[in-house]
Amino acid sequence: MTIERKLLSTSPSDDAPDVAEAFSTHLYTGNGGTNVINNGIDLAGEGGMVWAKCRSATGNHSIFDTERGASKLLYGLGTAAETTSANSLTSFNSNGFTLGADDTDGVNKNTRSHVAWTFRKKKKFFDVVTYSGNSTAGHTVSHNLGSAPAMMIIKQTNGTNNWHIYHKNVDKDGAAAQNTALFFLADGGDSKVGYFNNTAPTDSVFTLGSYGGDWGINGSGENYVAYLFADNTAEDADEQMIKCGSYTGNNSASGPYVSLGWEAQFILVKSIGTDDWSMWDTMRGLPEGTGHGNAKPYLNPGSAGAEAGTNSGISVDADGFHVTGVGGQTNDSGVTYIYMAIRAPMMKEPEAATEVYKTLLRTGTNGTASVTGVGFPFDVLISRSRNNGGNTAVFSRITGPSKVLHTNESYGLINRTGKLTSFDQDGFSVGADNEHIVNSSNDNYVYNAFKRAKGFFDVVTYTGDRSSGSRTVAHSLGVVPEMIWVKHTSLAQNWSVYTAATGGTKYGWLNANNEFGTSAGYFNNTNPTDSVFTVGNDSATNATNRPYIAYLFATLAGISKVGTFVSGGSGVTVNVDCGFSN
Repeated sequence: MTIERKLLSTSPSDDAPDVAEAFSTHLYTGNGGTNVINNGIDLAGEGGMVWAKCRSATGNHSIFDTERGASKLLYGLGTAAETTSANSLTSFNSNGFTLGADDTDGVNKNTRSHVAWTFRKKKKFFDVVTYSGNSTAGHTVSHNLGSAPAMMIIKQTNGTNNWHIYHKNVDKDGAAAQNTALFFLADGGDSKVGYFNNTAPTDSVFTLGSYGGDWGINGSGENYVAYLFADNTAEDADEQMIKCGSYTGNNSASGPYVSLGWEAQFILVKSIGTDDWSMWDTMRGLPEGTGHGNAKPYLNPGSAGAEAGTNSGISVDADGFHVTGVGGQTNDSGVTYIYMAIRAPMMKEPEAATEVYKTLLRTGTNGTASVTGVGFPFDVLISRSRNNGGNTAVFSRITGPSKVLHTNESYGLINRTGKLTSFDQDGFSVGADNEHIVNSSNDNYVYNAFKRAKGFFDVVTYTGDRSSGSRTVAHSLGVVPEMIWVKHTSLAQNWSVYTAATGGTKYGWLNANNEFGTSAGYFNNTNPTDSVFTVGNDSATNATNRPYIAYLFATLAGISKVGTFVSGGSGVTVNVDCGFSN
């Protein structure tokens, strides 16, 4: 059964219809009171974990799960035992969870920006179990993951023990993964048979050594919680939701490439040495390409620090992720890095335009503001001042909020830190802007918000490979695109345009009024398909090792229309039939 077919099902926990029903990254603003988070995850019926963190200020990572119960809080940072906080997370619901009025624990601080990652129990994806230690080597703990855990995060709940992390690809100091435990701290971990008893986990149990004490995971009479993550590498491609693996850094700006076979929405990375962990997700922005500054928003599970930017980072495309930048956090030369990646939700075909497109009108203030009312978490925002000139600005979640392209210019991505400050769940936040981009004082703006959806719209990034003459780029539109905009994002190049009406032998420029030209260099004389489009050897669409972004549009009955019309001449009105009212 493909994931698209699963979308039509109402299957039980061992066959979730979509990635979106088992995992969520939810952005929210704290209110210091009752805060109901609806993310579509059935925690009340299926069980799971909520991991929350304040993005805009210092605050602990706060972890809750259904096995221990609501209000039972573990801090991701440090060694603190479980605490009861009656007004932190107050209930697990059938469509998310509820936060309480006490904002001192960092999950609901009034006016602050927060993120919550929710993992629902699902076979071959995620499980959570609790157990009691006995200090006996060979102690087994049962689980319901349905496959051998590829990564486990374990914490003593009734004492000040450290967090212990097992990962199948760790090989530290010659010790196999089942003898090694990493920590949430910027630490290389430890190698002892006493952790996992030199025994690989199975699809029904994991095995512990005798090691207890402050650094152990099997102390006699001690209580523990374990979070288990699968690796779907051996599953059919359509069934895959999560992968755990490793890569070797090269300290190069282009970095290594990790092929997943699908686009990721969440990535956790750690070296097996003494470097920080880093958490990345597409909701907060998983920036594309290299050489675009340091606005790559990551969080570190071993730190209470607010969301930060780094030159080292991760960029995603339709098949996997690139490691960008240099340095120990993600890309030191010759160092092994482990990762856990979760697949992006499969795009659904919308039933109404209001699910995927929204126009907002607003007057700019040149100050901090939160713009709401989009109605859905969008992927692309096109902003334009209607009364005071300026460029048409294109922001994409996949390139990060501080990066902008202008449709009337040939520039690559421009760093505009502080203008659009974040992508939010139901809109976006803006700051001071004296450049007429998104929030200049007294400018009357029109904002156009687009959500990626099957049959309607998609946005993908890719790296050029002109040395091979042409390159195919995977997309998830699910139908043949009828219009494609392609932009080189690191250098000044024209926006290249493909349309179904002109075909793959022709190209146009979005930022110029030239007639469509004929060249194989742009789209390789090849029309796109419902899964890929092809670019030729022109640097505007396919320079070697250069980053690009492409926006794909299609006709979806009752929602969108891509087509042509014939001008009636000066002064003649032409009615263009889109099949729906505009």
